[in-house]
Amino acid sequence: MRKFGLIGYPLGHSFSKKHFSAKFEKEGIEAEYELYPLENIEEFPALVKNTKGLEGINVTIPYKESVMKFLDGVDEKAAAIGAVNTIKIQKGKLRGYNTDYLGFKTSLVKFIGANPMPTNALILGTGGASKAVQTALSDLGIEFKLISRRPQDGQLTYKDFNKPTPEHLDTYKLIINTTPLGMAPKIESLPDLPYQQLTPDHFLYDLVYNPLSTAFMQKGIETKCWVKNGLEMLHGQAEASWEIWNK
Repeated sequence: MRKFGLIGYPLGHSFSKKHFSAKFEKEGIEAEYELYPLENIEEFPALVKNTKGLEGINVTIPYKESVMKFLDGVDEKAAAIGAVNTIKIQKGKLRGYNTDYLGFKTSLVKFIGANPMPTNALILGTGGASKAVQTALSDLGIEFKLISRRPQDGQLTYKDFNKPTPEHLDTYKLIINTTPLGMAPKIESLPDLPYQQLTPDHFLYDLVYNPLSTAFMQKGIETKCWVKNGLEMLHGQAEASWEIWNK
């Protein structure tokens, strides 16, 4: 039996097993997809060694960057992004890829649709998923600013929107949440932004997809913004992972 799975922690929110299990059943594929919650990324080598038949792994929060040290090779695009969310295991060798990039970029273009592509974006979070989003925006010619709880040079904090001469959300027509804020079971949490500044010209994209309508998205709905969750991105990156595992 071919085996695939997902590592991260925690994994109670994930739809990946549901997605792949349904795919395998529908297409008559003899394979199984399991969740492997790892409290520490140092558990990863033992998982690979002890799981017979394991051919591919998806990676989610918080290990998209830290897993890279265990890989034998990394795809050029994933290396440029600096994060891996897909691993192919072949002949005992582990090679990393990033399908978040493609899943997000394709989904974002559909989301904007016939509207003019925003020229400026605000990215909430600086982790592995954020790195894929940053690369996608750069390739689409969209300038962006990052918000981080531990900002580095050129990055913003949430407090920057509450200063005497604050940043203003109107500068950023596209706002992308790459943090786990709002993810089940803590569905009431959301990024600390001045949501009263939102307008119907704003696009809010939340990479969280469980729940399907997050507290972040609800703030956008209340001000008649365009909103989207990360479910389409999940499906897109999952299908791209499947192609990698089978080529």
